[in-house]
Amino acid sequence: MQADFWHKRWESDQIGFHLAQVNPYLQQYWPGLGLADQARVLVPLCGKSLDLAWLASRGHQVLGIELSEKAVEDFFREHQLQPQVSQQGAFKIYAHGAIQLWCGDIFALAAEDVAGCTALYDRAAMIALPRQMRQRYAAHINGLLPHGSRGLLITMDYDQAQLDGPPFAVLDDEVRESLEGSWQLQVETERDILGESWKFLQGGVTRLVERVYRLEKTGTR
Repeated sequence: MQADFWHKRWESDQIGFHLAQVNPYLQQYWPGLGLADQARVLVPLCGKSLDLAWLASRGHQVLGIELSEKAVEDFFREHQLQPQVSQQGAFKIYAHGAIQLWCGDIFALAAEDVAGCTALYDRAAMIALPRQMRQRYAAHINGLLPHGSRGLLITMDYDQAQLDGPPFAVLDDEVRESLEGSWQLQVETERDILGESWKFLQGGVTRLVERVYRLEKTGTR
């Protein structure tokens, strides 16, 4: 997936992946992670998700990474917030209160950029990337966060031969192959949501499983 693909999706408002409400899995399973209120949370490929404001409302410091500047600007405009804008290396940073949204390529992110982050929330990053980029993404995330970090990962599992992504199918075997060397994984829930997904029904998909993983970092950077 080239950057232009996502810029065009945002510019043309083709953002069916954006949820108009806080993700219910986040609300259900995040409190069980037992994180400190002030924990800093890394949210890769965050878009303008309402989940960012929800995390901040729980006292967390939120560090979102997003390629599209339009998405970042839309987030602050829709929340009626006036961010301070600065530049740090390859990233343009929009900040207000507990929320920082870094506009740029996540693969340009270094460990020192996420210093203090002890939590990860991935609802839309891994499933947004084709397999080769997912492998690169997983290796990158594995090297960014310190031992003991905790978080949630949400994936979609379906027959990719029936419908191409994004969102892409990320099977349980791939998640474990990519992350188990660095993270302890626990499946919190898995649910077939095909009946709720008109795009997939119309595309001929016969099974669509949403899976939520609880993560705890066991390896070091």
